[in-house]
Amino acid sequence: VQLVESGGGSVQTGGSLTLSCSISETIYMDNCLGWFRQVPGKEREGVAAIGVGGDRTTYSDSVTDRFKISLDNTKTNTLNLLINNLEPEDSAVYYCATTPGYVCRGPSLLSRRYNFWGQGTQVTVSS
Repeated sequence: VQLVESGGGSVQTGGSLTLSCSISETIYMDNCLGWFRQVPGKEREGVAAIGVGGDRTTYSDSVTDRFKISLDNTKTNTLNLLINNLEPEDSAVYYCATTPGYVCRGPSLLSRRYNFWGQGTQVTVSS
């Protein structure tokens, strides 16, 4: 499985971005999908995940209601992450990842449960 993120960039505080993850195979019926972010010197943080079949989602407490993960209805095999009201603390490299359902056991924010990763897309938020 190959994953390719896009949509990152530089935005001002309060702005919005939609990150996209193009997936090489139709896997959402068997796999969990997740978005993670990482800043230099810190561990990779799970911010949003969607379970097998796309029927359940979970979010990190740190992103509250500003992030929304979804399967794109118009693009096959595409996972999106909508980020509203961006804050400087959201600056990071964002990664999408996937893993079989029997590994993630529901939408999971634990990076160690994911075994396929994209290369990441940089998000920079300026105040």
